[in-house]
Amino acid sequence: MNHRQLIVIQHIPREGPGLFEVIAKELGFEVNVFRMDLNHPLPKPKKTDLLLIMGGHMGVKDINNPLYNWMQKEVFLIQEAIKSGVGVIGICLGAQLLAHASGGGIEKLLEERSGKPLPEIGWSKIIPVSENKNEEISQYFKAPLDVLHWHGDRILLPKNSHLLGSSNRCKEQFFKIGNRAYGLQCHIETNEMMVQEWINKDKEFIYSGLGENGLEILRREELIYEGMSESSRKDLIRGLLTILT
Repeated sequence: MNHRQLIVIQHIPREGPGLFEVIAKELGFEVNVFRMDLNHPLPKPKKTDLLLIMGGHMGVKDINNPLYNWMQKEVFLIQEAIKSGVGVIGICLGAQLLAHASGGGIEKLLEERSGKPLPEIGWSKIIPVSENKNEEISQYFKAPLDVLHWHGDRILLPKNSHLLGSSNRCKEQFFKIGNRAYGLQCHIETNEMMVQEWINKDKEFIYSGLGENGLEILRREELIYEGMSESSRKDLIRGLLTILT
């Protein structure tokens, strides 16, 4: 009987575990998905489990919004997981909740020249932070990695964090909190089918970040980067799951 679980907290239908599920099953994990949008009860992870918190259109600012009455409970779940030594990985919204639960903050991502809010959407590289070469994850994240960005906020990291990777537009892309929690503001879990659904269902957000040609820009980038970066993204996922096990 398999006692290692990857427990996935999913917030909206289109943002599932993607490549995390593929690699977790390769490594012998049982993958269990808990859907907050379907009112699933929050799980109680064991120390041998890993907790994967996915993305969504809502934000930390919505914690007291009655539409998302699970958010504060999820913050408590993350805090309890960290306290109990359960490994945690947060993706996009999940990374923001992880930072918030650990004493960090969130603010709008601004465009450098105008100083106005501007989302980071589309494919670009995250670059390893050189002073973290001795971090265990650095063997899986040695070179700039092409990833998909889909966010309008930036994370203000808590004191007990270590920055691991940045993009040109957003410094806080990949970070570690304590010894058993990692956050990624970007998306390393995507596959082609997922991204096509995001493009079809999140058009207004895309226009807000990329303008009226945003859909065409993303479709072109998807053809170039999704397949080309998949192996490297899988390696990083494999590294995260291996280290936290």
